[in-house]
Amino acid sequence: MVAENNVIRNVIPIRERNVKENLVPSLAISLVDAKERIDLLQQFVKEMMIEGLDYGIIDGFQKPTLLKPGAEKLCDIFGFSKHVNIVNRIENWEKGIFAYEVKVTLVSKETGYTEAEGIGACNNKEKAFVDQDPFSIINTLLKMAKKRALIDAILSATRSSGLFTQDIEDLPKYSPKIKGGDEPATDRQLKMLFRTVSKHGIHPDTAKEMMKMMYQVDHSTKLTKQQASSFIQDLLLLKTNS
Repeated sequence: MVAENNVIRNVIPIRERNVKENLVPSLAISLVDAKERIDLLQQFVKEMMIEGLDYGIIDGFQKPTLLKPGAEKLCDIFGFSKHVNIVNRIENWEKGIFAYEVKVTLVSKETGYTEAEGIGACNNKEKAFVDQDPFSIINTLLKMAKKRALIDAILSATRSSGLFTQDIEDLPKYSPKIKGGDEPATDRQLKMLFRTVSKHGIHPDTAKEMMKMMYQVDHSTKLTKQQASSFIQDLLLLKTNS
């Protein structure tokens, strides 16, 4: 009887160890392979992606934001096919309220397996759209939701969230009370602003009216650093609708 009890006591710890070992996840790939993938991704971003087109860098923000063309490039280079599904929509024609929620699923062309899913939403009560005619921007809202869902899925599938953020409004801002926050906009900010307006077909008069309405100034050189950063954010949001 004593011997039997000793056997039981010896067996139970072994079983407990086996259970605990099975609960500990193992790495799907080696650390060397993981580092190689990260290095290749960083090399692709450095050599093949273009600032101002594929991603945006703005003074006062810690990480660049991934734009739609850049997301499309990553989708192609990783061999994904994308499937778009509108999962929720609000179209209140009487009150002029429109909102869309979209899911983008990325599927590997090589294996046929789902790599990631992304969710994006947009509505006409957002800062960039609240002053516009809601009935004339319905298609824009839907495109924006699709764009956000695509970028969400791409960041997840490619593990590139360490390099980019989801969207410009998700960028963690530095403290607005930092020294120099009320100083005039920098040359780099002004060049970024002019390049965005010119490259993406935003009429100069439209940009000027937006600036007057938002900051009560009639020339970009009168913007502060903080105002210039915010204004560039709005222009980047508008330019990625297409």
